[in-house]
Amino acid sequence: MADLDYRELGLRVGIEIHQRLATREKLFCHCPPLMRHDEPHLWVRRRLRVSYSELGSIDPAARFETLRARVFEYGAYSDSTCEVELDEAPPLPLNLEALEVSIEVALMLNMDVVDEVHVMRKIVVDGSNTTGFQRTALVALGGEKSAIETSEGDVRLSTLCLEEESAYIVETTPQGARYRLDRLGIPLIELATGADIRSPDQAREAALKLGRILRATGRVQRGIGSIRQDLNVSVEGGARQEIKGVQELDLISEVVRREALRQVNLLRIRDEMRSRGLSPSSFESAETLDVTEHLSGSKSKLVRRSLSRGSKALLLKLPGMGGLLGREVQPNRRFGTELSDYAKVFGGVAGILHSDELPGYGITEQELSYLYREAGLDRSDAFVLVLASGEKAKLALDAVRRRVMQAALGVPEETRRALPDGNTAFMRPLPGSARMYPETDVLPVVTGPLVRKILARGLPEMPDRVISRLVTHYGLTEDLANMLLDDGRIAQFERVASEISGLSPRFIASTLTSTLRGLAGEGVAVHRIPDSALETTLRLVAEGRLAKEAIPNVFRKLAENPELDPSDLAASLTMSEEELDEIIRRVLYEEREVVQRVGMRAFGRLMGRVMSVVRGRVDGSVVSRKLRAAMEEMMGSQK
Repeated sequence: MADLDYRELGLRVGIEIHQRLATREKLFCHCPPLMRHDEPHLWVRRRLRVSYSELGSIDPAARFETLRARVFEYGAYSDSTCEVELDEAPPLPLNLEALEVSIEVALMLNMDVVDEVHVMRKIVVDGSNTTGFQRTALVALGGEKSAIETSEGDVRLSTLCLEEESAYIVETTPQGARYRLDRLGIPLIELATGADIRSPDQAREAALKLGRILRATGRVQRGIGSIRQDLNVSVEGGARQEIKGVQELDLISEVVRREALRQVNLLRIRDEMRSRGLSPSSFESAETLDVTEHLSGSKSKLVRRSLSRGSKALLLKLPGMGGLLGREVQPNRRFGTELSDYAKVFGGVAGILHSDELPGYGITEQELSYLYREAGLDRSDAFVLVLASGEKAKLALDAVRRRVMQAALGVPEETRRALPDGNTAFMRPLPGSARMYPETDVLPVVTGPLVRKILARGLPEMPDRVISRLVTHYGLTEDLANMLLDDGRIAQFERVASEISGLSPRFIASTLTSTLRGLAGEGVAVHRIPDSALETTLRLVAEGRLAKEAIPNVFRKLAENPELDPSDLAASLTMSEEELDEIIRRVLYEEREVVQRVGMRAFGRLMGRVMSVVRGRVDGSVVSRKLRAAMEEMMGSQK
């Protein structure tokens, strides 16, 4: 995909970083902020309905979710969730520890902390909050000096909020969703920038720098999902798109590239529609036909299977749209895919078929011609076909019709979700201003005493100073220092380096970063390993009770069962000296002719054979010492 000229396009990007905090309690109750992986002890079922705001209006995103009439199930735990998460009890006062961390970050970024923190309710009726709203509080605003430097210019900070994390989604369908409540209520910083970012790479750079500042506090959670980015992206003539849930830093630039391309291509489709004389009014009364009977003898297995299950085949006529539904808007996503997203979300159908992709799916050219003829269309026109129950099909096609009407105007404002390849898909309309109103159950907090307390003890080091200190004091490479910072392991590294003698700082840093990252790349759930177990494992290596090569195996077993004792694992993985001596004697006997012929030059060959047997159970330096001595003894006895 060739890069566009983003300056010429007028690309504007803002970032919202959401970072979970490592506090002792959740934001509005005393429950521990821990993620669970076991089955909940209790499931409850709820429906959520939207109400009018204080100004008498309804948020469009909330109205959209209500129209879907979904049912939600929530999994609770008897020992780590409570009535607050279930919305069966009012919230407790705001967690001051979390507020203190938020103020600390604001001061590091030269933001202006508000005098009083007031908690607000932000309407969310997609099921991710049992209350139907998310509690959020504005902590600081950006000022003249609150900006971060990037290679392409400064990026201003706009707002810093403290809010509660949403429930963890287990499963979602058009009919409903299942959530776990362990994540609901964990304190979360939302840090938003202005729309100052002008290129995809600048977006990634800004997110990286802000993430490092958050981790430099040493008071944020680690692991998959603990930090995620939302992106607000637009181009000149397009519209703001809020793209949710970009969890991988390296995906940010690709998401921005592909969203900019999508908007450019949607604008081109708009211009083509206008050149064909099409406007929103061209589709206001677009006709829907029931073609179930006409397709009853179709050669398509897909069609026959759907109709045999009682589905209807409804066709929406789109005059003048021939060829446009097949236009690519993002790599491997066409305008027809955009229409399909709307059909899925609003109608709950599996998808659509459209004329630009037919013949296909088993539908023959003869059947296609017949459908054109029955609908009174020619090849300059288009149609969309839905196979579903009558009511679902009607809802889906109505959503498709409305999306085509929007296409004649340009790019609609939407909330979209990031896909793994960097593309985006429609989630819901963009929220409006009617979604916020005061939380009456939580008292305001005066920030002055907390600000003075933080300034008195001093702010955390900024990332560049942390990296410089790690390189200078511990002799780490910049890459290792950056990995420690990015993985949130600075405090742990310095603690281990000061408490455990006999291990080089570089080895400690590499174990806590490269080793864990490598295992995570293999699919090992390293986030489940307790910090105490990681540190005990390193201590066992320093004491000579565990081979360095055995560390990955210990970590694998700890990820499977975090309750295991690393000392017990070390005992089971460690080979006795007698066993090692016996293996060396056997290898020497089998390779005696080679040793007689080339002497110590055979060392590498023999070392490889011995290590293939003992790797992970004996330190390589011990093997090397014993093997060398045994070879010298053999050669001496042969003289």
